[in-house]
Amino acid sequence: MEDGFPDEERGDQSLPGLGSPHCFPHQNGERVERYSRKVFVGGLPPDIDEGYAFLLFQDESSVQALIDACIEEDGKLYLCVSSPTIKDKPVQIRPWNLNDSDFVMDGSQPLDPRKTIFVGGVPRPLRAVELAMIMDRLYGGVCYAGIDTDPELKYPKGAGRVAFSNQQSYIAAISARFVQLQHGEIDKRLCDECQGTRCGGKFAPFFCANVTCLQYYCEYCWAAIHSRAGREFHKPLVKEGGDRPRHISFRWN
Repeated sequence: MEDGFPDEERGDQSLPGLGSPHCFPHQNGERVERYSRKVFVGGLPPDIDEGYAFLLFQDESSVQALIDACIEEDGKLYLCVSSPTIKDKPVQIRPWNLNDSDFVMDGSQPLDPRKTIFVGGVPRPLRAVELAMIMDRLYGGVCYAGIDTDPELKYPKGAGRVAFSNQQSYIAAISARFVQLQHGEIDKRLCDECQGTRCGGKFAPFFCANVTCLQYYCEYCWAAIHSRAGREFHKPLVKEGGDRPRHISFRWN
């Protein structure tokens, strides 16, 4: 966590759930998109490479159609997919609701860049309201939380920003340096790159604090990502007693 500031204050505090009616609000005669055109698909049959995939749609209406075709169970969306060896395997469909990118907890407080932190390594399913609640429970005084999204597809980049209303909360968050974020059953130490599919769902032991990464990695994904030019000198962080990170020397055979 370090200094940061949200790019803009959109101020939309509504947080509709997946179970809400699929409406198409209009603004100035144009339809307003509700979902990112990038959708995560997890738990693919084992004979389909990687075990997960991202679907990129040309139109947001296609995402709506995909959601309508899914089965909802325990708040999650599933779609049956067949492979050469497995028939009708339920796979998870995880769309990103654009309203979940921002949350204003205290609208009476102005956003002050001197009291705003950048948070890296945020689980991609984590909503802004959940990030705000976690940080407010830990440090208090949260007035805004935002999830950073890419400008084209509006999909989470794995980072966020939190603004505080007082200096004490801001200093406490900055001093902590690291915090364990959880989303439902997804532990923050699950690999951000493969969502645990390449490592059998084991905890990801490495965090890369370099600004080009800011993610947790399993051993397989660390090797794959950091074999690329420009990333081979990144230093992994691992956690030890007391949740304090430490640098380790890391070399692949």
